Amino acid sequence: MGSLSCCLLLATALLAPRVAATRKCDLQGLWRNELGSNMTLSALDASGTFSGSYHTAVADTNKQILVSPLQGAQQHPSDKGQPTFGFTVQWQFADSMTAFVGQCFVDRRGKETLETTWLLREEVPSRRDVWKATRVGTSIFTRIK
Repeated sequence: MGSLSCCLLLATALLAPRVAATRKCDLQGLWRNELGSNMTLSALDASGTFSGSYHTAVADTNKQILVSPLQGAQQHPSDKGQPTFGFTVQWQFADSMTAFVGQCFVDRRGKETLETTWLLREEVPSRRDVWKATRVGTSIFTRIK
């Protein structure tokens, strides 16, 4: 009986990573990036769109940072379960918007991450200032809930 328990324990340990690796990524939930910004995403609707809110931890403003709405869409889920997506954030405290595109990944342990690239466009007073109107960067989000 002892060897049977040992075999069951070993089989469970060997199969667990495969089960986690086949888990599909779900965008719905609470996420945090490496700078401490928090994002909440709703469930996808039938057409693959979602909404949510974004609370940035960093901003180039003297104004109070406010939670800002976001709207997005997920590409049709693939068999691999690591979909691409995009969303925009309409900042409530600045004359700017940010567009994010990315992909959701699930590692062997079942940990989900959102790898994103973003473009932030701020309003400038004239066309002469367009050269300084856009910033580009990357963010990695991990699931909190």
